[in-house]
Parts: sequence; C-alpha cells; structure tokens
Amino acid sequence: MDITYWIFNLIILAVIVYSIYWVYKSYKTFTWVDWILLLFRLGLPIFLLVGMRNTIVSGKYSLDQWVSLIISGLAQGSIYALIALGYTLVYGILLMINFAHGDVFMAGAFCAYFVANALAKAGFWQSSPIVAIAITIAVAALVSMSIAVTLEKLAYRPLRSAPRLNVLITAIGASFVIQYLIKGFFGSAVRAYPEVAPLKASIPILGAKVPLAQLVVLLIAMILMGLLYLLVEKTKMGKAMRAVSENKEVARLMGIDVNQVIAFTFAIGGALAGAAGVIEGLYSPQGVTFTMGFFPGVKAFTAAVLGGIGNIPGAMPSGLVLGVFESLGPNLVLGGLGIPSANQLKDAIAFLMLVMVLIFRPSGILGEKLSEKKA
Repeated sequence: MDITYWIFNLIILAVIVYSIYWVYKSYKTFTWVDWILLLFRLGLPIFLLVGMRNTIVSGKYSLDQWVSLIISGLAQGSIYALIALGYTLVYGILLMINFAHGDVFMAGAFCAYFVANALAKAGFWQSSPIVAIAITIAVAALVSMSIAVTLEKLAYRPLRSAPRLNVLITAIGASFVIQYLIKGFFGSAVRAYPEVAPLKASIPILGAKVPLAQLVVLLIAMILMGLLYLLVEKTKMGKAMRAVSENKEVARLMGIDVNQVIAFTFAIGGALAGAAGVIEGLYSPQGVTFTMGFFPGVKAFTAAVLGGIGNIPGAMPSGLVLGVFESLGPNLVLGGLGIPSANQLKDAIAFLMLVMVLIFRPSGILGEKLSEKKA
C-alpha cells in the first residue's frame, strides 16, 4: 500500500510540474479565460488522482467488489453505446444532434413492455424466454424505427437547408411531443418488465458473483454493435451512407437516393435505440416510464462526444468507458474524498466526463470524423 501511495503522489507531482512548465512557456499569451481553463485542467486530474489514491490505499473494497462494479459498468455502458450510435450516425450524415433520440429509446422500451406483459400472461415468457425476449426486442426496434423515420420526414427533412439552431429547437420540441404523447396514451405510472428466471442466476468471475443478466445485456449489445459495423463497412447501403456523409451532392450525382439513405440512417439509429430500451427494461429494476429517456439520452450523447461524434467505431468503446467510469467513480473517486452519499452523485459523473472531454480533447478521444469540406 505504501508503494501505491507514493506512485500516486509521483503522478500528481508530475501533473503539477508539467502544468508549471506549460504555463512558463505560454503565460505571455494567456487571457483570463486561459487561466480559468488552466485551473480546470490542473484541478480535475488532481481531484481524480487524490480520490483514487485515498480509496485504493485504504483497502476499503475487495477485488471481487471491484470486478462486480466493472462488469456492472460495462453492462450499463453497452446500453449507452447503442443509444450513442444513433446520435453519431445522424450527426455523421446531417451534422445535427437529434435531441429527441433519447425519447425514441423511451418509446420503444415503453411500447415493448405491453408485448412482454402479454407474453408473460400467456406463459410464453417463462417457457421460452430467449424467443420471447427476441420478439420483444424486435417490436421495440420496429416502434422506435417508425418514430425515428417519421421524425425525419415530418420534422427534420423540411428544415434540412435551414440554420442549425432551427433544427436544434425542432429536435427539442419533438422530444417533448414524444414524451407527452406516451404519457397521454399510457399514463405516467412506472411499469416493470416481467422477470426472467434464468437471468437471476450468478456466475463466479475472479471471486465475484456476477449476475447473468449483466453478461447477457453486454453480449446482446456487442452483437448488435458488431452487426451495425458490418452493415456500415461491408454492405452496399453502408457504402452509400458513407458517400452521403462525405458529400450529398456528389452522392446524388452518382445515382444515390440521398433521402432514402438518410431515412435508412434514422431507421437504423431508431432500431438500435429501441433494442437498447428493452435491454434497459430487463436490466433496470426501476422499470420504464415516459421520462426514462432523458438521462440515458444525455449520457449517450456524452459517449458520442467522447468517442468523436460522427465516428461510429469511437461511439462503441466510449459508451463502455462511460459506463465503467460512472460505476467506479462514486466509490473510487468521490468516496476517497470523503464525500457523503457518493453513490447518489452517479448521474453527475456523465456530466463531469462531458466537461473533461470538452476541456481536454473537444474532438473526442478517437477524433471527430468529418470530411474536409465539413471541417
């Protein structure tokens, strides 16, 4: 433990020395904004390192507890990654942030609940859980896909040549429309998906009893992300999507139906969001409600920015990183700083991550993927 303590102290000292050196070379051109950013750049790493040092040195948590937290974070992060892919697909082609995407996720999860409930009442949910879950995911994907395509045709397509602010305001308005339509049709009650008995089992990993549900969530998400990658990189439609992303006018001259490609992009993003909604419903004991799209939507947007918005391969690992950071952060960092009720600040972790990315690397970890003309 003493070695760990001094290793962290050396890292903190290295951060301070590097910052002093950087200031020494650049301070003559500093404005007051630069000094404020410097405080953030210096303060955030020290804040994180001190918290991590205190927690690890204290030995408060065992290896199996850390393993449980990491796998839990990976499972939750895989859901963020699926939603983030919708943001990054649309941005890559239209350079717009579809802030209604979190509610597209919510609508799929909410509508699929009734299918899952009907299958449970018929006894099919318990007798054939794999098929029942597959049917529920398919229904959620279809619902979310339909909503996403409808939004594109009715709300976004007429504004395609309008200023970006108009599209942004429209997306926020569409978000509220979806929320309150769902509330009006189905009410504001929280509804929990039927339990799947096999998913209650646990599997030992490095001494930790990991719920099978977490591993299934992670596996399903990885399969869906892999299929999307193959679609974009290996199919004719994927090639058309990449061409439209590069230059719409040239793609149109080459015989590509740009409107069809854009609608297909919204459909794929919506389908992934709907599938993520069912996964969230099965994974989260809190159930589904008409407001459930806000926080996952914001966190998925953070993951998209973290990976370099518009960069599909970047959105996938970034969602996982965000999930792990959110899972470990309260215990690993905040707990080490003596902050009471650290776990209640879990949702603030995503916003902290977003701030850190915007300060240290605004283009994302893997870089924003834009053509020369867009840049």
